[in-house]
Amino acid sequence: MSAYDSSIPVASTARGTGLSIAILAFSAFLIVTTEFLIVGLLPALARDLGITISVAGQLVTLFAFTVMIFGPPLTAALSHFDRKKLFIAILLIFAAANALGAASTNFWVLAVARFIPALMLPVFWGTASETAGKLAGPEKAGQAISKVYLGISAAMLLGIPLGTVAANVIGWRGAFWVLAGLSLIMAVAMMVYMPHVERTQKVDFLKQARIFKEPFFLANVTLSIVVFTAMFVAYTYLADILERVAGVVPAHVGWWLMAFGAIGLIGNWIGGKAVDKSPIKASALFLVLLAIGMGAIVPLAHTGIVFCLALGLWGIANTALYPISQVRVMNSVTHSQALAGTTNVSAANAGIGLGAIIGGMTIPNLGVEYLGYVAAAVAVLALILIPIVNKLAPRS
Repeated sequence: MSAYDSSIPVASTARGTGLSIAILAFSAFLIVTTEFLIVGLLPALARDLGITISVAGQLVTLFAFTVMIFGPPLTAALSHFDRKKLFIAILLIFAAANALGAASTNFWVLAVARFIPALMLPVFWGTASETAGKLAGPEKAGQAISKVYLGISAAMLLGIPLGTVAANVIGWRGAFWVLAGLSLIMAVAMMVYMPHVERTQKVDFLKQARIFKEPFFLANVTLSIVVFTAMFVAYTYLADILERVAGVVPAHVGWWLMAFGAIGLIGNWIGGKAVDKSPIKASALFLVLLAIGMGAIVPLAHTGIVFCLALGLWGIANTALYPISQVRVMNSVTHSQALAGTTNVSAANAGIGLGAIIGGMTIPNLGVEYLGYVAAAVAVLALILIPIVNKLAPRS
């Protein structure tokens, strides 16, 4: 069940619809890249600000936890606002926050620059695809929504490697300035080219929140938290692993991460196919592959092509679990699926934050070379939870 009334007409002609959707898709790419780009910037940022990589990693935790806590209520509170004005305001906030990040001279200013856009990311994510569907009309809504999600997926896959490449070419501050400039350009483009979209009805959040009383739904949300924790214990610090464990020179790390993201596109495709048959079985399959890939990364660090295969296996499993987790959680309810999907985004960010914390604690206490093992152990914990979740499924 949609959280919005999709029957509300679009108050515009069809002129420029394709351009409007392209602007939405690229804006989605910029906004989600803002979240993930910093992972690739962590080593350079930590060196420049004189902080440890573990402390720098908590900027990932801050962003993720902010999305987790404020995502559902803020989306419900703001989604009925005039969409064009809402999106322009969000892009201007991202432009200002990224500019603040670029100009920051210490950890705390940078933390503020991360907290502010984190409030707005789930609002954009929760409303952009539905707006694209309205702009395109019922017959082409699916294609329009897929284009917006392509921007989101591309940011998830490429945001980190783009950040790493940028850090080596223009510096981490330069990367934030680029994001600020592009966000400002998209705000202007949206102001000029995007047609007006009628207001939607305000979400009845309390009525939909009945899903939080359903054990099967809550179990699936918990599983998502553990899955994303497993993924981000090591993924948050992948640039550091490549530098300090695999011996990749800093100037080349970004390209390695780019390859990791590119191979992940295969995982995204395979995961999309596998989840149609059984979301819970697909979760189990890719968690096994994830644990093997992450656990093998250190022992195989200097084995050449075999190391690349282990890294590729990790990348495929890592990316496949994004759509699998989303579908698994949304399929666990028979109503309020939009809220279920938004809740899974919050759960994912809870896992991202926890993963960054656990990884940040692992580095000083055990060493960066243990990140893969700790991450694999959390993946095994997620596997142990799957039979428990499955038992809670309602029986017809």
